[in-house]
Amino acid sequence: MRPEIPPSLIEEVRAARALVVLTGAGVSKESGIPTFRDALVGLWAKFDPEELATPEAFERDPAMVARWYDERRVKVAECRPNPGHLALADLERRILGQGGRFTLLTQNVDRLHQAAGSRRVVELHGALRVWRCSRCGEEREESGGPFAEYPPRCGCGGARRPGVVWFGEVLPRRAVDEAEAAVRDCDLFLSIGTSALVHPAAGLLHEARGRGASTAEINPERTPASDLVDWRVEGQSGEVLPDLVARAFPDPPPVENGPGRRTHPGRQVPP
Repeated sequence: MRPEIPPSLIEEVRAARALVVLTGAGVSKESGIPTFRDALVGLWAKFDPEELATPEAFERDPAMVARWYDERRVKVAECRPNPGHLALADLERRILGQGGRFTLLTQNVDRLHQAAGSRRVVELHGALRVWRCSRCGEEREESGGPFAEYPPRCGCGGARRPGVVWFGEVLPRRAVDEAEAAVRDCDLFLSIGTSALVHPAAGLLHEARGRGASTAEINPERTPASDLVDWRVEGQSGEVLPDLVARAFPDPPPVENGPGRRTHPGRQVPP
């Protein structure tokens, strides 16, 4: 049975001039990526993921922590964007195409939003494929198979760590500034696939609401934000978002025709 989307939410999305979307692990789970709090299996079954995701854990056993994150990096590289990711990329094109502003804030570290075509993405918790030297700070984007050693080493000899935000660490200042600026000026805020538990990201919805923006939640389960939003749609993002975007924007999307020239299929472009 298709999730029910309130007509008033469809109208709000269509009329949005400054739209902010916050996504969490539920969006990536639909691409086969386990959420951070899912039970670990195999070699890692005896570990609590929250105990591995701390600076203290890396200091105690950098090889173990690096290996765990590297296995996640390799597995994530095999995953592909799902219909929810693709719908958000389409929504961005639609909003920008009508002269509006769009910002996608994500707590996910897998970069599936970018793979789906989203361009205005703010990574609040960093990126799994970026690894940073714990000595000199040099960052490098990784691809391909597993590292040859754990932890991987920088040219300066320092141990390299995943470029993600661990428990007890602050979010990247630039990401926070971009998120706060977007929320400050938005007229619609969508919270999608996030538990609304992890701060400071969870507080962004409260900030948007306090500034008068309309708010909506898309999630198969209730969260602490469920009773605060103007609309709640119960369902998977991969089911709800394609339907929401298609109903808000039934016309074909704009087609790129060279620098500064956009039109629609069937509409003639002046020479």
